[in-house]
Amino acid sequence: MVLLEGAGAVAMAAAAVIGLAALATAWAEKEIGSAAVGAMAENDKIFGKALILMVIPETIIIFGFLIALLIVGKV
Repeated sequence: MVLLEGAGAVAMAAAAVIGLAALATAWAEKEIGSAAVGAMAENDKIFGKALILMVIPETIIIFGFLIALLIVGKV
């Protein structure tokens, strides 16, 4: 018995990629954000560095989206 065939399996794989990438991005944002706020509470001059560090995890979801597009494009 096959649970998923063809387009259904591809859609599930793409959804899994996006979902896992979103979870990883959220976890990274939480960890970096709390550390950045704590560091800025001690020193206001590091706002720019903290902002850059907050933007870096967003690339995880972008890569996940690109991989999902590559998976869906194989149909």
